[in-house]
Amino acid sequence: MFEVSKRTINRDVDALLRAGIPIVTLQGSGGGIRIMDGYRMDKTILSSKDMKMILSGLRSLDSVSGSNYYSLLMEKIKAGSSEYISGSESILIDLSSWSKEVKAPKIELIQNAIEDGRVLKFEYYSPKENSIREIEPYYLVFKWSSWYVYGYCFSRNDFRLFKLNRMAGITEGCIFDKRSDVPMPDLSSEKVFPRKGRMKAIFDSSMKWRLIEDFGLESFKELPDGNLLFEHDYSDDEGILSWMLTMKDKVTVIEPESIREKLFDITSEIVEKYRKKEGQDEEMV
Repeated sequence: MFEVSKRTINRDVDALLRAGIPIVTLQGSGGGIRIMDGYRMDKTILSSKDMKMILSGLRSLDSVSGSNYYSLLMEKIKAGSSEYISGSESILIDLSSWSKEVKAPKIELIQNAIEDGRVLKFEYYSPKENSIREIEPYYLVFKWSSWYVYGYCFSRNDFRLFKLNRMAGITEGCIFDKRSDVPMPDLSSEKVFPRKGRMKAIFDSSMKWRLIEDFGLESFKELPDGNLLFEHDYSDDEGILSWMLTMKDKVTVIEPESIREKLFDITSEIVEKYRKKEGQDEEMV
């Protein structure tokens, strides 16, 4: 059935025996090799540190869950493991966000759809367009401080990653036959955020904390005058422009020229907008 040799099976059985797992062999018709009925893996093979890591992981899931499932599961584990789980919790992970009340039902709905094999339909808001999508969901993903769902998109005839914050009006549809060739999502930054160009800019020294927080210590060099020379790759114009605008007058872009021009256009439009607003207010007075 599994296209392995008898020697391979014997080797696997030996490995189970060496691990202390009781094996039973039955001769004759309907016989074979199996693990002894009623056997349960001894939880003491997990150290106290192992159990704390498991509980930390469960607690992090419970922070975004719309039910008490993970809390109840943690209590079950603790009840049978109290003799070697001691001391205070040293790792606290909270995956929730300010919009937990909105996001938790989404996560629960998507998780149920994945388990039941049901199509999801929703409106998706992206920088390019708003569209109605239908997908076969396969994975819930937490990456880059956000939640995503990975599935086969009927509109694109390919697997896609969708950000939960941009999904609205999610509904379950018909049951689908799960594909046998579902690829694991490629979550590398190079794949999801391909390099478009390289940014070079001078930041005021007061922005050192921000550069360290967003890009790390290696992203800039301190100049003799105290200012900071920042150099880093970026994947899209909109993202880097939005980030630069949060720095107000504390940054001067050196290159690329296209980003300099777009920043100038944006700030000029903002100035013009508020000049018109001031004129309108004066007329009203």
